[in-house]
Amino acid sequence: MSEKHRLLTARFLLVVACGLCYFLALAMLTPVLPHYVTDQLGWGDAAVGVAVGAFAVGAVVLRTWAGRLGDTVGRRALIIGGALLVAVSTLCYGLIEALWWLVAMRIVTGFGEAGFFVGAATMITDLSPADRRGEAVSYWSVAVYGGLSFGPALGDFLRGNGRYELTFVVSAALAFVAVALGFFTKEVPREEAEPRKGPLWHPAALRPGFVLFLGLMPLSAFTPLLPLYTSSTVDVSAGVVFLIYGIVILCVRVLGARIPDNLGAKRTGVFALAFAGTGMLLISAVPTVAGLVIGTVIFGLGMSLMYPALLLLALVGIPDSERASVVGTFSSFFDLSSGFGAIIAGAIAELTGYRGAFLVAGVTALTGLIVLQGTARVRVRAAI
Repeated sequence: MSEKHRLLTARFLLVVACGLCYFLALAMLTPVLPHYVTDQLGWGDAAVGVAVGAFAVGAVVLRTWAGRLGDTVGRRALIIGGALLVAVSTLCYGLIEALWWLVAMRIVTGFGEAGFFVGAATMITDLSPADRRGEAVSYWSVAVYGGLSFGPALGDFLRGNGRYELTFVVSAALAFVAVALGFFTKEVPREEAEPRKGPLWHPAALRPGFVLFLGLMPLSAFTPLLPLYTSSTVDVSAGVVFLIYGIVILCVRVLGARIPDNLGAKRTGVFALAFAGTGMLLISAVPTVAGLVIGTVIFGLGMSLMYPALLLLALVGIPDSERASVVGTFSSFFDLSSGFGAIIAGAIAELTGYRGAFLVAGVTALTGLIVLQGTARVRVRAAI
C-alpha cells in the first residue's frame, strides 16, 4: 500500500496513544466523583450532576475558540496545552474539600479538554486519507471510548474505601503522560488559506452536532449515575459494568472500523441512535443484573458507532483550512450533552429515581432519529 493511502502510521498511532492516556485520566474519575460528592462532601444526587457537568461548562466556553485556534496556530499546541491544564487542575481537586472548589476545578479541566480534544481529533483527520476518514475516526475513538470505558474500572479500584487523593494523583499522572507524548507529535502540512470569517460555530457541524447532543444523553445519565444505581438497586460492581461497556466499544471500533465508510454516515447514525436508546430503555425497564448487562451491551453498540458516523457527516466537503473549526463546533455538542445531560439526569434522578433518568435519556436518543432524518439532503448524499 502506498504511503498516501496508509492509515496506521507511527504518527497516527502516537496520537491515538496520547488520547488513550488522556481519556483514561479523565474517565477514571467517573465512578469516583459521585461518591466523593455524596460521601466525602455530603451532597445529594443533584450536586453530583452539577459537579460532573461543570466540566462541560469550561469545555463549551472554549471549544469553538479552540477550533479557530487549531486552524491558525496548529493542532500540536492544543494537544500539549490542553493535557497540561487537565493534569494540573485534577491535582487540585482535593486541596479544598468543598463543592464550590470542585466545581471550579472541573470548569478548569473543561478548558483543557476543549483544547486537547480539538487538537488531537483534528490531527487524526489530517493524518488520514480522505477515503478512509471514517475508519480513522473509528480508530481514534478507540482511544476516546477505550479510556472512557476502562478508566472507571481503574478509578473504582484505586478509590477503594475512600482513597480519593490517590485517584486524583494517578489521574493527573496519566494526563502528564499525554503531555509528554504530545511533544512528539508533528503538524501535517496543509494548504495556506485565509482564516474563515464569521461566527465561531461552523454551520456544517450544527445539525450533526445536535444529533450527537441527543444521542449522547444516555451516556450523560449512564456515566455519573451507574455507580450510585449499582450501589442502591443492582448488586453488581459498577467497574465491571463499565468494563463490559468498554469491551463492546473496543470490539466494534477495531473489528468494525470501516462500517461508517462502507455503510454510510447517515445509515450508521440511524443504527447508533436506535441501539443507544433501546439499551437505555431496557436498563430502565428491567432493574436486574441481566437487564443491566444486556442493556449495557446494546447501549455500547450504539455508542461505538455514533461519534464516527456523525463526525464523518459533519466533515463532508470541508477544506483543510476549516477542519479544526468543524471539529471544534461538532465536539462542543459532546460537551453540551455531557454537561447539561449530567445535570438534567441528576435532577431527574432526584425526583424520580435512577430508572426514571435512564428512561428519559433513552427516549431523548430515539428522538435524535427524527432530527437525523431531516439532515440536509446534499450533505447526506455525499456521505452515503
